[in-house]
Amino acid sequence: MEYIIMADGKGSRWNRYLNRTKHEISFDGETLIERTVRLIRENAPSALITVTSHKPDLKTAGARRYEPKNNVLEIDRFTAELIGDDVCFLYGDVLYSEAAIRRICGDKGDEPLMFFGNEKSICAVLVRSGEVFRRCFDTVRRMYLNGEITECKGWQIYRFYVGLPLDSREIGKSFVTVPDGTRDFNSPEDYEGYLAEKNNMEK
Repeated sequence: MEYIIMADGKGSRWNRYLNRTKHEISFDGETLIERTVRLIRENAPSALITVTSHKPDLKTAGARRYEPKNNVLEIDRFTAELIGDDVCFLYGDVLYSEAAIRRICGDKGDEPLMFFGNEKSICAVLVRSGEVFRRCFDTVRRMYLNGEITECKGWQIYRFYVGLPLDSREIGKSFVTVPDGTRDFNSPEDYEGYLAEKNNMEK
């Protein structure tokens, strides 16, 4: 299994808050990327781990860095040339709980695609069949470029795969709700909200 941590986003909503990229936010002495690499390594010691980014400073011990050939649309974070069988895509701006990574790394099902997250966000996509994922990826990307849909990201791939309307908010089959504690950070407000919740819990 190859675990691909997607960290080549433009970060426009983050806007270099605190004078760093969101992937460089530190928790207990580890950046988001370092934490994710460590948790994967603890649960899948022999796995290949790849961080996709054009930023040399995101080189991380225990993982290789790969520069994607194409990064125009949001959906392109699923680096097209790395799509294959037995690949798991994770997000570089997500603080994963230990339980979530155990669940993602421990999935032994034979579904062509499995999606992990909650009703608000997808945090991982497990690809058993690269052919199936590429068909979904290519179709959603083409529909967006043709003006048939207004968004093209993980949710649209999921809904196309399970046969739901691409603009719906439903969650159906092939979706695993991960344990609480996993958070994504798209904006400074996400980060500050997390810190405020953490401080309240510690009081």
